Amino acid sequence: MKAARFHQRGDVRIEDVPEPSIRPGAVKIKIEWCGICGTDLHEYLHGPIFCPTPHEPHPLTQETSPVVLGHEFVGTLVELGADVKGLNLGERVTVEPRIVCGTCPPCTAGHHNSCQQAATIGLAGGGGGLAEYVVVDRHLVYSLGDLPSQVGALVEPLSVAHHAVGRAGMAPGDNAVVFGAGPIGLLITAVLKATGAAHVTVVEPSAARRQRALGAGADVILDPRNENVDERIQELTGGTGADVAFECAGANAALASCVNAVKARGTVVNVAIWGHPATLDMLPIVLKEVRLVGTICYAGDHQPVIDLLRKGKLSVEQFITKRIDLDDLIAEGFQALVDGTGDQVKILVRPR
Repeated sequence: MKAARFHQRGDVRIEDVPEPSIRPGAVKIKIEWCGICGTDLHEYLHGPIFCPTPHEPHPLTQETSPVVLGHEFVGTLVELGADVKGLNLGERVTVEPRIVCGTCPPCTAGHHNSCQQAATIGLAGGGGGLAEYVVVDRHLVYSLGDLPSQVGALVEPLSVAHHAVGRAGMAPGDNAVVFGAGPIGLLITAVLKATGAAHVTVVEPSAARRQRALGAGADVILDPRNENVDERIQELTGGTGADVAFECAGANAALASCVNAVKARGTVVNVAIWGHPATLDMLPIVLKEVRLVGTICYAGDHQPVIDLLRKGKLSVEQFITKRIDLDDLIAEGFQALVDGTGDQVKILVRPR
């Protein structure tokens, strides 16, 4: 079968590889679509980050590079392993692409998303969605019912957003500020509105992304290049500050503005994966008793996201901005994201 494999920084190849074989307790999925994640792009530009090196196998998958990429995928079931129940051939499914050890302290405490040895399928081994087929364990598989396949390809990034919103501990009617309207910032905005946030302000310098944020449900859009964001947020909240702020940009200025934006005892959720140590003045956090929390991946979020989509509370087709074939992954996928001006949100790839 054809698959996109990461070899090393700047070297992702479309290659012919053996088709994976079914095993007991697992299912075989024929991939329909796979989204390009920012993590895939970071591996291409700066990796290996989460991909194993050629000389050091991942502790859980025992694989070394080259590995198949792609973890935001949807497909149909074409083979069921022994002991698999509750699924049917031909059913459309998506996957929670995390392999965890189950024995480390976070896993035994029920926080498997923080597993100390976690492997992401499509980064650290176990196959991937940028291929024609993948085999995964049954417990990672979620049925999509009648959801369109392209919508199903967004369940994984939506689950990241859903988990981040859950980490905020928001109550219905709370207001929020989202700093950064990249793909995850946009999806967080959509999830906030779908789950009862009263007012969502989005801060984003890119004009194209500000327009996308309006479509995601943002009530107010602020351009930090032309407006005093701190003052505007105070005006919008009647001087009290926001209940929650989400840092989705990975920038020191945005993180500081998050702290300034929230009310006393408000919450700042850091969503971005930082490529460098953050610099932050801790005094405002102390004086306002701000709660600063992190968030990673998801834990029990896929089914609630599917439920929101099936109930019509989330509309995500607008975030699919391009569809390409696997052979065009580099030129029309990665390079389009590198060279773009913020007009691309989610590029979907079909393996045929």
